[in-house]
Amino acid sequence: MSDVTTSAPIESRLEAYRPELTGYCYQMLGSVFEAEDAVQDTLVRAWRGFDRFEGRSALRSWLYRIATNVCLNMLASAQLRARPMDLGPAGSGRATDPGEPRPDQIWVGPVPDSRVLPEAADPANVVAQRESIRLAFVAALQHLPPRQRAVLILREVLAWSAQEVADLLDTSVPSVNSALQRARAAIATADTADVHAPLDAEQKALLTRYVKALEDYDLEALTTLLHDDATLSMPPLPLWLRGHDDIVAWMAGTGSGCRGSRLVPVVANGMPAFGQYRSSLSGSGHDPWALIVLEISAGRITAVNNFLDTIRLFPLFGLPARLE
Repeated sequence: MSDVTTSAPIESRLEAYRPELTGYCYQMLGSVFEAEDAVQDTLVRAWRGFDRFEGRSALRSWLYRIATNVCLNMLASAQLRARPMDLGPAGSGRATDPGEPRPDQIWVGPVPDSRVLPEAADPANVVAQRESIRLAFVAALQHLPPRQRAVLILREVLAWSAQEVADLLDTSVPSVNSALQRARAAIATADTADVHAPLDAEQKALLTRYVKALEDYDLEALTTLLHDDATLSMPPLPLWLRGHDDIVAWMAGTGSGCRGSRLVPVVANGMPAFGQYRSSLSGSGHDPWALIVLEISAGRITAVNNFLDTIRLFPLFGLPARLE
C-alpha cells in the first residue's frame, strides 16, 4: 500500500492504514481484540506525534514502527497464546466432560477478513493475504520470540527488505537475517490449509454438503467429508479430538445438543466459517452457540474449530443475536 496522499486530513491519512495494521498486530498478538486495542493506541500516538514526524520517513514505515513497539510492549507481560492442540494430547470422543473453560488470554482467536484485509486490496494479493492469517500460521507465530516474530512477518508477509526491518527494529541487517532464518525453521511444520475460495466449485460443493450434513445431523454424511486425521476443538474448553471416529462419537454423545443447529456463512482467517445457532431452550428459534472455522485441504475438512465466545465474536462478525 502506497502512502496516502498528503493533501488528506491527518485523521483520514492515519485511518486508511487501520486494516493492514490490524492484520499485522493480529499476527503479532494472536487476538483480534488485542490487535484492535494496539492499533487504536498506535493511531493515537501517531496523531499526537504527527508534528514531530515531519516526513522524515514514509508514513507507513513510521506507523509500523509505532505498532511494533506497542505490540512488543504488550507481549512483554503477556501469556503465550495457543490452540487446544498445543496444550495436551487429544481426548476421547466418548468423554463426558470437556474440561473447565480456560481464560481467554491463552487462546489464539479468530478474526474477520474484513477487519484485516483492505477493501481495495489487489485481487492478486488476496490469496497471499488470506494465507497470512490462517489459524495454524498465526498460532505458529505465537511460539516465536516477539522480535523474531516481527522480523518474520515484516520480511515474509509484508515483503520488507532486510534493511527496512533493521531500521525499524534499530538493529543490523545480519541480525535481521539471522532472526529470519531461525523463525523460518521454527514454523516450517505449520499446517497448511486452503483459503476461502468462493468461486471454486469444488470448495463450494464441499461446504454445501457440510452445511446439509450438520443441519440434518447426518453423522454418516459428515464422516465422508472429514479427513481421517481431522481435528475438532472448542476453545475456551481444553478438550480436542483427532480422527473422524472420535469426532462423530462426540457429536453422537455429549455433543448431541447441536442436533437441529442452523448455520450462517461468514469468512474468518481467510477460511470458510459459519455462525452456528442451536435450537433455543425456550422452544422457539435458535440461539448462538459457536463460530465454526473450517480448515480444508485436498477436498476434505482437516479441522473444525469451534469458538464458543459468541458474546464477543458474533457482533464482531456481524452475525445476528439469534435466529427466529
